[in-house]
Amino acid sequence: MKPLLSLLFKFGRKKNTLEDSVFKIQNGDLDLQNKLIDQYKPFIAKTVSSVCKRYIDETDDEFSIGLIAFNEAIEKYSKERGNSLLAFAELIIKRKVIDYIRKEARNAQTINMDMQEHEEGEASQSRIEADLSIDEYQKLVEQEHRKEEILHFQQILKEFHLTLADLIDHSPKHVDARQNAIQVAQILAENEELVKILFQKKQLPVKQLEKLVSVSRKTVERNRKYIIAMAIILTGDYLYLKDYIKGVLEA
Repeated sequence: MKPLLSLLFKFGRKKNTLEDSVFKIQNGDLDLQNKLIDQYKPFIAKTVSSVCKRYIDETDDEFSIGLIAFNEAIEKYSKERGNSLLAFAELIIKRKVIDYIRKEARNAQTINMDMQEHEEGEASQSRIEADLSIDEYQKLVEQEHRKEEILHFQQILKEFHLTLADLIDHSPKHVDARQNAIQVAQILAENEELVKILFQKKQLPVKQLEKLVSVSRKTVERNRKYIIAMAIILTGDYLYLKDYIKGVLEA
């Protein structure tokens, strides 16, 4: 009987998840933090490699950027936001590596310009070609970044049973209506309790929101899907999608 009971309790225990480990780290477990970072070095290297399009060694600067970004993801991760730590970390790592590549490209461009001051004739054409190649590379990197953001955004939308097609179909038709909906989303995003309800229940807290906004409940209900999407963007790490929101508000 005793072995049976021990087996029952053994298999009855809830296995610690990665997110549980992160919660412990956020509460001061530095040893666990170091172990976790060491354990996920292959994941970090693979993520960095997907951006750089080449093999990444632990001695590479890009890998160091990835380590710092993974650590940042651990510190900033919130289970209520609806995505896994690794999905969140992947987004942060790719963004930081892309920012690093951009900075290095700009530095290279500055060096090219400084060198040009001491060169004449055919070197001018070489400089133009070098500048163009840097600009083209930066555009490709930016495209990759946008793509990653949208893919991550789609993953979170899926948890709310929403798609990009839904947003297109249910986006307010007039600019002022879109602005009003975004302002509702901003109020939601700035309220920690409402954000928690949104991501835990996967639905818009309409009853609580109507007490805080100037538009009617009917308006909130009509634009529910759009407001949810804008709130996801505003509470997430979406650099380019936030630019879209900024553009709507400034229209």
